[in-house]
Amino acid sequence: MFALVLGAVRTRTAQVLTILVLALLAAAVAVAGPWFAFAAAGRSAATDLAAADAAERVVSAQQAITTQGEPGPALEQFTARVREELRLPVTQPTGGLAMSMNLRQGADDAPIRLAYREGLCEHVRLDGPCPSAPGEGAISEETARRLGVARGTTLAAGSSLVSGVVAVKVVALYTRLDPDGPFWAPELAHAVAGLDPVFVPLTAFREKPLWNPTATYDVVLPDELIRTDGDLAAKLAAADNRLGVDELQVTVNSRRLLSTIERDRSTVLRGVLTAGVQLIVLTWFAIGLAGRYTSRDRRADAALLKLRGVSRSGTLRLAWGQHLVPLVAGVLLGAPAGWLLARALTGPVTAAADQRAALIWSAIAAGAVLLGGLAVLALVEASLLGRPVAVLLRPAAGGGNPWWSLLADALLLTIAAAALFQAGSGSPVVGVDAAAPALVALAVGLVAARLLGRTAARTGRVALRGGRLRLGLSALQISRSAGAERLFALIVVGIALFVTAAGGQWAERESRAARSTADLGAVRVLTVPGTNRTALLDAVRRADPGGREAMAAVVGLDNQLRVLEVDTTRLAAVAAWRAEYGAVATLPATTAAANEPGLPPITGNRLTLSFRRDGPEPVALGLTLRHEATGAPVTVSFGVLGAGEGTAVAPVTGCTAAPGCRIVNWSLTTPPDQNGRNRPPPQGAAVALRELRQDGAEPVVLDRATLADIGHWRPGTAGSALDVAAADGTLRLAADDNSGNLQHVGAQLWAAGTRGPAPVVLAGPAPEDWRYGDALLTAYGEPAPVQVTATVPALPVVGRSGVMVDLDVTRRLAGVADAGGQFQVWLAPGAPPGIVDALTAAGLTIGTDTTAGQRADRLGDQGPAAVVRFALLAGTAAMLLAAVAVAVGVTAERRSLGDQLHALRHQGLPARVAAAAGFAGPAALIVAGVLTGVLAAILSVAATGSPVPDFTDGWRVLGGFTPLAPGVTVLAALAALVLFGLVVWLTLRSLIRGLRR
Repeated sequence: MFALVLGAVRTRTAQVLTILVLALLAAAVAVAGPWFAFAAAGRSAATDLAAADAAERVVSAQQAITTQGEPGPALEQFTARVREELRLPVTQPTGGLAMSMNLRQGADDAPIRLAYREGLCEHVRLDGPCPSAPGEGAISEETARRLGVARGTTLAAGSSLVSGVVAVKVVALYTRLDPDGPFWAPELAHAVAGLDPVFVPLTAFREKPLWNPTATYDVVLPDELIRTDGDLAAKLAAADNRLGVDELQVTVNSRRLLSTIERDRSTVLRGVLTAGVQLIVLTWFAIGLAGRYTSRDRRADAALLKLRGVSRSGTLRLAWGQHLVPLVAGVLLGAPAGWLLARALTGPVTAAADQRAALIWSAIAAGAVLLGGLAVLALVEASLLGRPVAVLLRPAAGGGNPWWSLLADALLLTIAAAALFQAGSGSPVVGVDAAAPALVALAVGLVAARLLGRTAARTGRVALRGGRLRLGLSALQISRSAGAERLFALIVVGIALFVTAAGGQWAERESRAARSTADLGAVRVLTVPGTNRTALLDAVRRADPGGREAMAAVVGLDNQLRVLEVDTTRLAAVAAWRAEYGAVATLPATTAAANEPGLPPITGNRLTLSFRRDGPEPVALGLTLRHEATGAPVTVSFGVLGAGEGTAVAPVTGCTAAPGCRIVNWSLTTPPDQNGRNRPPPQGAAVALRELRQDGAEPVVLDRATLADIGHWRPGTAGSALDVAAADGTLRLAADDNSGNLQHVGAQLWAAGTRGPAPVVLAGPAPEDWRYGDALLTAYGEPAPVQVTATVPALPVVGRSGVMVDLDVTRRLAGVADAGGQFQVWLAPGAPPGIVDALTAAGLTIGTDTTAGQRADRLGDQGPAAVVRFALLAGTAAMLLAAVAVAVGVTAERRSLGDQLHALRHQGLPARVAAAAGFAGPAALIVAGVLTGVLAAILSVAATGSPVPDFTDGWRVLGGFTPLAPGVTVLAALAALVLFGLVVWLTLRSLIRGLRR
């Protein structure tokens, strides 16, 4: 039997090569799938880790402890307990202590942290010695500017919970070397109300006011652990439970990262499985069709074996053996080719567990190609051997039982309906829905094939009766071909998968590009740590005086509302604007209309105030300024005002450098008490301001008309604010009687930046507080009213929920308070390379530098993009399978077609008509198949959804791109048409040449 099989294989080389090529192609892609999937999952995990914040790798444990004046042993005991219960291979352990305190400034206390962190001086740049003795401390340069202190200044910090004051001498100013690193990720290392922690040595916590600090222990999860330990989330939860028994608070910020990695992995594995299953199903169909076409050459063999008395099982084994050889050879050749293909596309699979899983699944995929192909061919051979010897000896194949064909079609349509139902149910269980797109396309192809056969038969008869020989012969050729309907269905499925995959690749790439600019706001964005809104705005304008290359921006948070602050004078020139954001000119126009002309700058070193003070008790008057270039706050104290008319003179420091200082607010308080604290003014206190002068070139800063213009001033909005009256050439500040006994008593009057509420553009629905009350931004000190000038579907950076406001407006709203946020510089597409150097020369420190292209590339390494890439590979393979089947089908029909056309030539048919008829039949089948394939792709996408998976994090700010864009669909269809046309031409070339002789 084995010798007979080998002899049959040698004599039917073309048939064997056909099955071998189909098996090789399918096995290569099927085996590549698991290796591609696990390599892509590992690569996406690495990308997710690279994109994650440092805080997402940090696990922090903290607990309020009592040191009894021995902070060292207390901290060591705490860290040892955490290490014991954590039970994970972590890195960069850092212990520390922190205590919330208050620095007293005027009428208000400024909250700040006194903190100790192990290894601090390795993570900062100091302009003095590292604090090492009790009473020494280091503060950040930005906090020093805000507080107006320098090296050598002694800070007094107290607490409302513990009596006593802690004196800290500033011995150094620090700048963070790695502000985005894990050392600074824990919450206790962050600023409070814009003031960075004051770092002190461990021995500082021996002082009694610091006996009850919060102990912290922070560790970093290694990337390898996050990427390879599938049970890490459960282990972290168990550690949290163990530490919770001892009342330790554990903060695990890696849960979102772990979830993202798991979703990426699931997306890749399921997406590759879907494409792989579709291709394997299509391979079985193509192998069965090829077996049916090539069975015509085996009919005589089967008849002779029957005549010699060979049993049906023996005949089937012999026929099956002829297929086993090319199938096994194809799988054996395709498997290593698939491994090499996957490695070339995505790189190696590095994790040992993933390597084992990929090996198992690739073996299953190869087995599915082999065993499924053998099963299909066994059915083909069984149907052949079931026919009588007389039928097998006929030169023309019989039509077979039409009921079997109808039953097969009905079965396939039922499976397609089941797949479509399961795909629509959203079931997480993988079943026939994995092949739903291909099965839907197959259903369309089968129905269209039935219609095509009947239409071709009727068209052929009508055309021949009308004397249109070329059309008639071509149509009858299609209708009378035994396998034309199945071949047509295969073409439809191959085209549908390829067109959908090509369109999906385009849509995914466009989605990544659109998201990248939407996330960033511009084509290139720099982050700028260690600055403030005023300094940022001034530096960018000096670096780019033309206003076409760079724009200052701040991304912040107001409660739960995301806020994007932009320099609206440069927005149109720099931002990557989209139609979803509305008109780009809306916010600049409304901001320009609402802006209040600025008050004259203060450039001298002394101020003189004319006033009248009323009321029974003395009050103190202060003026807060801010330098317009550096943003440094300047506090001017006019001291305690005497009763009645008077003049007060106060020195000013820090405003003589251009462009001077702007007025932020007036403060009316009690005189300082014995501890130097000022409180809100007593009831009945009132001061009328008449004129403010300076000793600079412009002596009059505020004349009577300016003071009396209420449009220049903004009263407080929280609690019991100062009563303000502007009339008769004076600005009168009076203490409110606070009849409602409100807890907050205001003491400031602010310089107004806008006429009325600040204009904003809102994305999405208004916050709930805005719907049932005034629209207020609360992150900038006193709650500031805003006016929504436009509501749009989305905005850059903040997405579908947030507001965009002018940066110059918010910096004036903020006064000396810091609303926090991420400070950025957006760069226009045409920004020159030297713009970064210009920004640095203007005083900014550049942190990260991110382009939209880099962000798109990073998204391209995540799961959804990998799925689309493999789908394109599988779609291309599907089209090639269909092309091979077309070559087999046309070759099988070529002999009988040639005999018929040559006979007609002898009867007088013109050579031109015969040649055209010989080529037109297959060509018409191809054209109809391509057009129907495009239709099937449209219906498949409509029924099963877009082949482009959602972004891993569920991002849906912008509308998705259709995978069947007209231009891409037409190009894909033309490419398929060229491929199939070339196959038909090469196959029929010798026949056409013979007919033309």
